[in-house]
Formats: sequence, C-alpha cells, structure tokens
Amino acid sequence: QVHLMESGGGWVRAGGSVRLACVVSGSETLFRLNDIHWYRQGPGNQRELLATVSAGGSTLFVSSPRFTISRDNAKNTVYLQIESLKPEDTNVYYCNLNNEWGLGTQVTVSS
Repeated sequence: QVHLMESGGGWVRAGGSVRLACVVSGSETLFRLNDIHWYRQGPGNQRELLATVSAGGSTLFVSSPRFTISRDNAKNTVYLQIESLKPEDTNVYYCNLNNEWGLGTQVTVSS
C-alpha cells in the first residue's frame, strides 16, 4: 500500500518562500510510473490543484508562476516550491498519487 507524507510547512512571513516535500513509500514502481500532484485546501474550500509533475519529471501544470514542482526519483520525493508567499496562501497542502493522499502539511503566512 502506498503511503504519502508531506512536510515542510510552518509559519512564514509574507514575501518569503517555502519548499514542501512529499515522500512516497510502499511502492517505488507506482511512484516512478505516475504523475504526482500538489493540492491545497482551506477551511470550507474545495481542494485546489496547484501543480502536476510527470513521471519523467516534466512540469505538466502549475496554477501560478510562483509555484515550482519537481521530483527526485532517487528519494521517492516530490517538491513544491512557493515563492512570494501571501497571506491567502495559508492552507493545508497535500500531495496526490494515483488517488492516494497524504495527511497534508499546514502553511501559515503572516502579513
């Protein structure tokens, strides 16, 4: 069974940056053969797709030029870099692989 664990969240000042990580365990094959996505969700909101990286490491989608998605197949890890953080970026951030979800990591941006 595949397991996803997000990390890297915390309190950040507006204008700063953060790099989130998603470590995938349980199936290296599943990780290496699939696209992986980053989402976020705030209270009362639907999950919003932020970025997608292909199995080969190409960026397939980003919802903002402030987001950069990348993957390190040797570490079974996908990253999301967010620049120029704004208070409205305050959310729980999740990664998704083959309809499996992690528990998320909270990012809180202070003005």
